[in-house]
Amino acid sequence: MASRSDELKSYKRPQGLPFRVNKIGHVVLNVSNLDRSVRFYTQLLGFHVSDIYPDSMVPGGMVFMRCNADHHGVALVGSLAHASASDELNHMAFEVSSLDEVLRARDHLRRHGVTIDFEGRRRAGCQIAVEFRDPDGHRLEIYWGLDQVGSDGIVRPENEWKGAPTLEQAIADPVRGQDTSLRDPSLLRN
Repeated sequence: MASRSDELKSYKRPQGLPFRVNKIGHVVLNVSNLDRSVRFYTQLLGFHVSDIYPDSMVPGGMVFMRCNADHHGVALVGSLAHASASDELNHMAFEVSSLDEVLRARDHLRRHGVTIDFEGRRRAGCQIAVEFRDPDGHRLEIYWGLDQVGSDGIVRPENEWKGAPTLEQAIADPVRGQDTSLRDPSLLRN
């Protein structure tokens, strides 16, 4: 008898599909205080404001922000009447270029009073991450080292997944093929 996992894994991209999604393009979040949220995403996470819709265009106003050359990766609409329960959106993740940056992000968030929900390595994908919430309670993740899947479609087997409840443990006990050397080892002492 096939397991639920096997059944779910059996779904494949159909041959001949006339398009291919390349990446997650952007996420638009409703927020309860546009000014507070724009400050959080720009001043704590380093996003840049690209454009703004006034209230006359979108009730509550809308701010488009970017973290790379794309016009926007995150947009915020100031129409939320209360903090988000994050029922529909589990989380949104932002990739950084190095493991050092994950440690720096954690320390930066802590210095600014942001509660860390999780740090370390979960299992599937084996990325090393810090998870936290924005001012409206949307769950966010900053990560490095997500497993890459080659053209053969082979993913890391479950017996190689290795959870770690802290960044320090994830660095000390890497998964096969993951180089957790730090450019700045003094980051572990913070």
